[in-house]
Parts: sequence; C-alpha cells; structure tokens
Amino acid sequence: MNLIRPQTQPPLDANFRPAILANRAFQAQCEENGIPLIIGLERSGKNFTRFETKVLPENHPNAEQNLYYIERIIKFLLWQRGGFKLYIAGSKKVGEHIRKTYAKDGLRKFDNEFMGQKIYERDFEVIICDVDEMPASRETGKLLGGYLQGARIGFDLGASDRKVSAVVDGEVVYSEEVVWEPRKHSDPAYHVREIKKALETAASKMPRVDAIGGSSAGVYVENRPMVASLFRAIPEEKFGEIKNLFLNIRDEMGVPLEIINDGDVTALAGAMSLEDTGILGIAMGSSEAAGYVNVDGRIMGWLNELAFAPVDYSPNAPIEEWSGDMGCGASYFSQQCVFRLAPAAGIEVPEGVTDAAKLKFVQEKLEAGHEGAIKIWQSIGVYLGYTLAHYADFYDLKHVLILGRCTSGSGGDLIIEGAQNVLKNEFPELNFHIQLPDEKSRRVGQSIAAASLPALN
Repeated sequence: MNLIRPQTQPPLDANFRPAILANRAFQAQCEENGIPLIIGLERSGKNFTRFETKVLPENHPNAEQNLYYIERIIKFLLWQRGGFKLYIAGSKKVGEHIRKTYAKDGLRKFDNEFMGQKIYERDFEVIICDVDEMPASRETGKLLGGYLQGARIGFDLGASDRKVSAVVDGEVVYSEEVVWEPRKHSDPAYHVREIKKALETAASKMPRVDAIGGSSAGVYVENRPMVASLFRAIPEEKFGEIKNLFLNIRDEMGVPLEIINDGDVTALAGAMSLEDTGILGIAMGSSEAAGYVNVDGRIMGWLNELAFAPVDYSPNAPIEEWSGDMGCGASYFSQQCVFRLAPAAGIEVPEGVTDAAKLKFVQEKLEAGHEGAIKIWQSIGVYLGYTLAHYADFYDLKHVLILGRCTSGSGGDLIIEGAQNVLKNEFPELNFHIQLPDEKSRRVGQSIAAASLPALN
C-alpha cells in the first residue's frame, strides 16, 4: 500500500505513517473500478457486524494491495467489535489470504486464539461466501448505568493502581487509590484478596451496600474476565479461578454487580456529565482503554480493545508486546508511548521503580518545561489527531473524551491541542468535539459511573 507521510509530523517520530492516510489513498484507487467487499463478524448474543468497503479487481496491477488493506481493516474490526466467526464476501483470493493469515498457525495466531477460545470459548472460523450470502447486520447493545440511588460501591482496576469509592445517592463519601502491580502476580489468591479488600474497605464506610459496579482493563463477557492484561501472569490452568471471581463476589455480598471494560465506563461517565450520546472515551494509562456509548445511548457490547487495533502502517512501527503486531494503539496512547519516546527526547527513565513512578518522573520534567518532555506529549497529540480520523470510520462520534494518567497536568492540554490542529488542517469535514473531563465530569468520575452500572433489584 501507499504509505503517506503526514503533513503534521510527530516531533519525535519521523517514521509515523497513519492508517487513515493509507486507507484513503487506497480507496481513491478504488473509486473508478473498485469492486464491493464485505466483512462480517459474528459474536455472542447473535450480534453481527457488517463492514462494507471496496477493493481493486484481481486483474488490476495493484491488486496485491487488497490483501494488506483488508487484513488491517479486519484486525481493527476484530478488536473494536469482537467476533468468533469472520465472513469475507466479494473476493475469494482475499478470503483465502485472510483464512491463512488468521489460522491457528498463521501470522495472526494470537488473534485466532484470543477471539476463539480465550474470549468466546469456541474455535475461531473464517468463512468465504458470496455477497448475497452475507448475514444482515444485528447490533443490539444495552442500556447500562445512570442508576445513582442507594448505597453503592464503585471500583476501577488498573495495571498500576486500584481505586474504590463508596457512593451514596450519587455522592462520593469515601475514596481511596492503592498502588498495586497485578501483572507481576501469578497467584489468583493475590488478586482475589486485593479486590475483596478494596470492596470491604468501601463497604465499611456505609451502613449497607445496595449494588456494586466496576471497571477494569480487559475483555468482560457477562461479568466474567475472558482476557485481561491485569491477570496475564496467571497460568492458563489457574485462570478458571479468576473467571468467576466477580460472580462469586456478587453471590457472597448478595447485591447486584456489573463489571465492564474501563473504557466503556469512561464513555458512560462522559455521557452522564455531558448529558449527550455518541461518545468515545479513551483512557491513556498503562495501556490504551476505550469505550463507546452510541448515539442511542447504548453500550454495544463491543470489545473496544483499541490497544490492539492498528493505527500506524509504518514497517518501522513499534511492536506491541503482547500480540506481537506492529503499530497498535497501546504503543501510542499510554505510558508505553511515553517510555518509548523518552530516549529520543533525551530523557533517561529510571530503572527499578514502578511504571507509575516512571511516568511521574517524566511528567515532572514536562511540568518543569523540559523541551524533550514537551515533544513527547506533542507527538501523542499528533498521533491522536490522525487516529481519531481513523476511528471516525468505525464509530459515529459526537464527542471524544480523553483521560488517564498520561493526560494529567499540562500533558492533557498538549495532546488536545495537537489533535485539534491535525483535524482542523487535514480533516475539516469531521466535527466531533475532543475534550478532557471538565469539572462536572470530574465530579461524576469513573467511580460514580462504575457505581451507577447496576439497576437495583
């Protein structure tokens, strides 16, 4: 594919080649004689995504570009929407390429395993069909959150810290933030103990507990963690002890409990504070977490694991440590990006301390006016501008809310400024709003939004 150098270059990354520019250049080739190609994804609850695009005819001299273009689109859709059964209609050659690439022993074996057995507990399939055989779209989603009555616990499990709040009729009466490093602990008992300790502490600050709501990095299906970086150190044979953790807590405490992806809670907090819909929330912390409330006010049950979704097509793009793929969101919108760019910024990050401490070290340099540190956050802003234009091809957006440790202090303003400049100069047709949480959003916050998830029986 044509990899386009962006007009606005990240100050510390001359290799950046945005996905949106390459995709638009490819689609420009397809304007005159492109042929339809439809991607379908089936996931739990009989939900079905259809994504329609165009590719070049097989006799076109650039037809080989079809393979890379469609593979990158599929990779994005898999981690945005999720699915255990992938349909390709419109090109048998493209379909066979995808089937080979996403086979158990293919280049994307990570995705095969995660979308199959780990998330949906079944084999991942690729089905090649005709256009008229493609199933119809079925996207249901559900209304969650906004329930503030009663005594509730809200919690958020991050990779660097865990937060918990006691919330009574929408007001936080107690809150704590505890540093932990769950990714370094392989014993499920550690995780069970730490999470229960947080909930018991919050419960002790209220006369009773009516409901519990939580957010966490990872993929949750019906309150069960199917894949979560928090629990990555736990051996496969012991992961079953974690899958029913929150169901057991619900039964033990005898109250409604809902836990969902932390990105979805971010989007919900935005919807509650802005009193609007069509919100994409992006949390830039230890990784990139994302969530979405659609224009009808529904949480769609999509994975929104944009940490694994490709945003940079450069052959020199950084490799995402878990999946082994290149140019994925985690390397651009998290503390991983800060650490990656630090050497080019002339900053030596200390060893032997927690990741939270490393980030704080670089942020202190930013607040002190260090030129290299400023360029790190300016680079993230440029990344975000091009990536939001890319996301807009997959989400119907009215608002984008960014937050997380990486947006603290002046860094958040630099990110917003950089993204807005890119969108204004190169994508003026896009008119969604990008913002940090305002004072009202901060009052709602992640903990209140999480606490508001369950309806009372």
